[in-house]
Amino acid sequence: MVLFLRWFNPPTTAFMLQRLYSDEFGPVRLQHEWRDFLQIAPSLALSVIASEDQKFAEHWGFDVDAIQQVLEKRQAGKSMRGASTISQQLAKNIFLWPSRSWLRKGLEVYFTGAIELMIPKRRILELYLNVVEFGDGIYGAESAAQAIFSLPAIALSREQAALLAARLPAPKRYQINPPTDYMRERAAWIMEQTKQLGEAAYLKRL
Repeated sequence: MVLFLRWFNPPTTAFMLQRLYSDEFGPVRLQHEWRDFLQIAPSLALSVIASEDQKFAEHWGFDVDAIQQVLEKRQAGKSMRGASTISQQLAKNIFLWPSRSWLRKGLEVYFTGAIELMIPKRRILELYLNVVEFGDGIYGAESAAQAIFSLPAIALSREQAALLAARLPAPKRYQINPPTDYMRERAAWIMEQTKQLGEAAYLKRL
């Protein structure tokens, strides 16, 4: 199943099917249009990396340093965002389910390792940009750009791309059109991070 993704675009994902048939958030019409990597604004790819996984080009599926930080914070009684990489999130979106359990975590490790072993980094990023949820029932960069900004994904500005990336932790809750003050601050931070990563030069490493 993982090797299939190296060359073929998945028509749907486990997360999409669960949202479609879930009663938790009410009925929804799924929006999902596939776009190849070069049909998506580079600023969105960079913004997602800056927001979600700044070591994406270097790691082999797991950010060991980030995992260690999370464990230390939790032992100290502090809460912080998880340490999932883009590859881990891709594995969850396509193959698994949202709830947490040791079984799901074990499968996540398995699928993440297989993804990193069988699929090039740029293709992993292309897959992720096309299946990640940017809003309730809105999956992938093209559908998000059209639904939220009335633009194709290739035409997104740096700020719009950063706002979409800023929404990823909670796409059903965070408001970006118009954005709240918090989301503006988050987007500004992401844009600054893309500069520090090297912008277009970073993508050439993939």
